[in-house]
Amino acid sequence: MSESLCPCGQGEYVLCCQPLHSGKALAQSAAQLMRSRYSAFAKQEIEYIVQTTAAGQQKALDVPAIAAWSKGNQWLQLEVVQANEKLDKTHAQVEFKAHYHDGKQTHVHHEISHFVKQNGRWYFLDPTTDMQITMKQPCICGSMKKFKQCCAQFL
Repeated sequence: MSESLCPCGQGEYVLCCQPLHSGKALAQSAAQLMRSRYSAFAKQEIEYIVQTTAAGQQKALDVPAIAAWSKGNQWLQLEVVQANEKLDKTHAQVEFKAHYHDGKQTHVHHEISHFVKQNGRWYFLDPTTDMQITMKQPCICGSMKKFKQCCAQFL
């Protein structure tokens, strides 16, 4: 892949995901955020991956493991299967396949991810974080709603 092409497959990196990675632009949809996160894995923009995860989950992320996975693989292609940008007023879902090579063989990571929009920004809801949260606590996304009334159904 040419260095100028964006890993997400949507054009030149400097015009596509780089403005998001550098903080000069915000993702306008859940699908765009998902694409930019894939590119962040490919470009080893680990801080971007952390910053675009739901605020209440960021401290629970295993950042060294994320960095190791990012660096330890060659990111080959992203395939967006489908995007549902309106699960409700603030939640969206994106199904994708991330193709990568781990140095031994090619793999396909197939996932259905959920996203939440809070204060005009999209965030990834990470189902892998090990958090002890009850249904009556404030939601991890910062909405000030109870967890059970907001993001719980998507995790």
